[in-house]
Amino acid sequence: MAVEQLPGRVRRFARYLTDLLTRLDQESGWCGVFRQRDPDGMRACLDGREVPPWDVVEALLQDFAGRYGVPAATAETDRARALHAAALTAYDSLPDARDALADRLDVMLREQRYAADRQMELGRLLASATDRQAADALRLDLAWARDDHARATARCAEIRARTAELDRRTEAVRPGEAEDGTAIRAGVPEGLAGPAGEGRVRGSAGSVRGAAGSEGAGSRRRRRGGARFAGVFDEDAVPASVAPDDVPSPVAAPAGRRTPRGARFAGTAETAETAETAEQRAPRPEPPIAAADRAAAGRLVEALTRLRAEGRSGEAHALLAEAAHGPATRFPLLAARLAQAGLGADWTTLLWETASLPAESLVAAADALTAAGRGADGEQVLRQGVVRPAAEIGTAVLGLVAAGRHREGRALLDACVRARTPEEAARSVEPAPPVLVPLLLAAAHEVSDERHWDLVHALRVAGFAT
Repeated sequence: MAVEQLPGRVRRFARYLTDLLTRLDQESGWCGVFRQRDPDGMRACLDGREVPPWDVVEALLQDFAGRYGVPAATAETDRARALHAAALTAYDSLPDARDALADRLDVMLREQRYAADRQMELGRLLASATDRQAADALRLDLAWARDDHARATARCAEIRARTAELDRRTEAVRPGEAEDGTAIRAGVPEGLAGPAGEGRVRGSAGSVRGAAGSEGAGSRRRRRGGARFAGVFDEDAVPASVAPDDVPSPVAAPAGRRTPRGARFAGTAETAETAETAEQRAPRPEPPIAAADRAAAGRLVEALTRLRAEGRSGEAHALLAEAAHGPATRFPLLAARLAQAGLGADWTTLLWETASLPAESLVAAADALTAAGRGADGEQVLRQGVVRPAAEIGTAVLGLVAAGRHREGRALLDACVRARTPEEAARSVEPAPPVLVPLLLAAAHEVSDERHWDLVHALRVAGFAT
């Protein structure tokens, strides 16, 4: 998109960012780090083609404080925050903004996971380091991995907040009208804390990009489906009477269209009408919440709030990792309490820690979130959980099936089929092909005929009989 076609608020923030950088040392501090890590991303933000994540702006303001003092930086922060928020709102009003945000969230979730794995790997290496020089180098790498993780976590929270706000605005505006009630014209609507200084560059969460949307060689409209849109339906294949979680639709399904199937819809009847009748007859009761769970959730959030205020991020992360192994019934409580305390980024981290749980616990956590009306979080846990090695997924399904927990096994395979490529999903049958091939194909068929045939082909290429 040409710069002159961008919304005015995006251009204004780009001019502000350019002015801010002219007052900083371009080769030192965070400014130097970002220019080294992602020069193209920095240029895109200065040109107005992207809006940088807030953590990038915040880091640049740290440079500003070091040069001009804290009082001046405080005033500058207020101005920067207002311009940044206005630019994001305008950017998210562009066509295909929600698709772009979903793409960015996918990237940042992978960056977050990579940074977490990198921290664990470096921690093990540091514990076995035999000389001071090697230990110092590992400590430096570990500091950068922690910074990458913190930035990726913050950006995930920022993207989710932008998506929620975009959905709210979209729902509030009547079709064919802008937010101010005027008719929408065709075309474009108007309208970077971690180790400072120099160091080794690791990962990409510390780059300039991350939470911002991007137009690229031109934007493209993609059909919704696949890993990036697991849980978001293809409008061309799903009846209008069945909508994503928490977005009911009163419109009847056109004749000839199929009701969605699969583990995610376990218990759904063959037609939307039958499903609605069954739901009315036997509504799902809300799970009971024990007083002990409420108290435990409250204590956890209080401890996290204190640790974050004191800058003890390592202890906070350890606390979240421990919480992931708690009872599944606590997850909805923690989601609500963390949001109320302004710790949305910690909720994202907790979901990632949950994704590494054993399969049975993973599915239990997803079930608890879905039963509490947090279906999107439940699906995210499953999607992230199947990032583990494919053969490990197959072994987990075998254990669930052997224990008679067929629904949980189907849920895991459903998530695997949706979130992994056909070639990756096919490798999940390696532990026991005679048992797992039929189960995997059934899960793929429940997603779509196209995915089923893609998986049949991938299994045959991998040497598994179908």
